[in-house]
Amino acid sequence: MVRRDELLAYLDGLLDAGRFRDYAPNGLQVEGAATVTKLVSGVTASRALVEAAVTAGADALLVHHGYFWQGEDPRVVGMKKARLAPLLVHDINLFAYHLPLDAHDLYGNNVQLAAQLGITVSGRFGPEPALAMHGELAAPLSTDAFARHIERTLHRSPLCVSGGEHVIRRVGWCTGAAQKYLEAAAALGLDAYISGEISEHTVHAAREMGIHFFAAGHHATERYGVAALGRHLAQRYGIEHLHIDLDNPV
Repeated sequence: MVRRDELLAYLDGLLDAGRFRDYAPNGLQVEGAATVTKLVSGVTASRALVEAAVTAGADALLVHHGYFWQGEDPRVVGMKKARLAPLLVHDINLFAYHLPLDAHDLYGNNVQLAAQLGITVSGRFGPEPALAMHGELAAPLSTDAFARHIERTLHRSPLCVSGGEHVIRRVGWCTGAAQKYLEAAAALGLDAYISGEISEHTVHAAREMGIHFFAAGHHATERYGVAALGRHLAQRYGIEHLHIDLDNPV
């Protein structure tokens, strides 16, 4: 068992949440029970995940994508009411960390994706605080072979844009909707870049800059950070943890 406020203070400090100018508030988004004995983690605080947390008897829900995004309708009506109501009725805390969870050196989405794909991390790139990472494969792979490796690992067939005939050894990546870092990856001389999503112009940019691009799914690339963080919290505080992965094809 851990006090909610102690858990919040630890998470804010561990993830250095105050360092990031984000698109939504990081930390405790919905206040629930004063103590936590069972934690459920998941990628997005959808209604389905909230209902799964209720069924699991959770005191807290830890997610990467929470609520109250910039520019959204602030009224608690419709879909937002349907998501919030079970949390309030069942006294479930909602903790959400967006960019801080992408960036963390141990439990972040990017470093956890590298571990899944067997990429040795060499460094970071992009504007500070830098989220994107680059590193090397243990052995060079062809474009098709690397696509198959991603598919086997993430259980999702990536959309692949070929940037030429060269093999892949040096790779850049940033999970989620991070196709905007493609040009910076090309400037580093990387062979390939992985993100979750792709835009129409990304195809032309990859071809013209000579860098292979892999769009492996927003959800698929961001499964691993929140699960790793949940396991860490369970070990640190002796609480029960259940990671629930609700499939999302995007």
